[in-house]
Amino acid sequence: MRYRSFGRTGWQVSEIGFGGWQIGGQWGRVDDADSIRTLLHAFEKGINFVDTAELYGAGHSESVIGQALRQWTGSKVYVATKAQPTVWPSPDDAAPQVRGRFPEWHLRANVEASLRRLGVERLDLFQLHSWGPQGHRELDWLETLNDLRAEGKIDQIGVSLRDNQPQEGVALARLGLVASEQVIFNLFEQPPLDALFPAAKAGGTAIIARVPLDSGSLIGHWTADSYASFEPGSQPHQMFRGDRFAETLSRVAALKADVAPYYPTLAEAAMRYVLAHDAVSVLIPGMKSPEEVDMNIRYSDGTAFPADLLAKLPPHAWVRNFYR
Repeated sequence: MRYRSFGRTGWQVSEIGFGGWQIGGQWGRVDDADSIRTLLHAFEKGINFVDTAELYGAGHSESVIGQALRQWTGSKVYVATKAQPTVWPSPDDAAPQVRGRFPEWHLRANVEASLRRLGVERLDLFQLHSWGPQGHRELDWLETLNDLRAEGKIDQIGVSLRDNQPQEGVALARLGLVASEQVIFNLFEQPPLDALFPAAKAGGTAIIARVPLDSGSLIGHWTADSYASFEPGSQPHQMFRGDRFAETLSRVAALKADVAPYYPTLAEAAMRYVLAHDAVSVLIPGMKSPEEVDMNIRYSDGTAFPADLLAKLPPHAWVRNFYR
């Protein structure tokens, strides 16, 4: 496992982390014992960064991670969690208000609940689970979180940007008001390259890259029959409904054609593409088994991404919000 600096914090984090949404149960049925076994295997293999949120299974993901942490006797594991706003902004709102969405009573209640579920005395990274383009000026949230830092309840502050809105984090990253920003970045979702990544590097802001495998499509193993296997009501069943699944398969096929001369699988190309960008401190694929952990961590070897393949990828950019 290779490690990278996490912005200005002084942390050295595994460049491949553990995304904890799926162990909350919203991506299909999960067994908590299997999840704990997978987490412990990840820790043993050198993964030392886990991302979760209160939203993931109404705190269940945090609770499972807390159980794994209590069993782990090795080196430090950094845990990042999030608090959702009191009111979620509409995806159609181009400039949602941040002021008042994270009041003091709400943030304090979320911090205490996360501390309890994770079983820790201090949260390593506490992230706002929503954002807006004026958030760097509407700073009531920062006053409360700075108080919580002074009280020893949290160590670092971060923001998880809205889906498909990386430009909303540019000013925040350039100013260095928070330790990290989390953003969707993968072979399809390429816009963070334009302004967010340069701003993050200039401001010393760590980047957490989420959805590196595009919620499963970039693993490359889906067929026309795969959608029928998604559990009704699960996150993938909702996201890829209607014509979305067929369009995704078509675009995946086009990517595979360009990737085939360079990599044996689309999954390898997808993971190595994200790792190829030095603005990224850590990417956080979801993993449900030790085998999936082993599949992902083998790409942490420092191998350069082919420049000629990189030049072929911009036409594959595809920005859409399937979370709606």
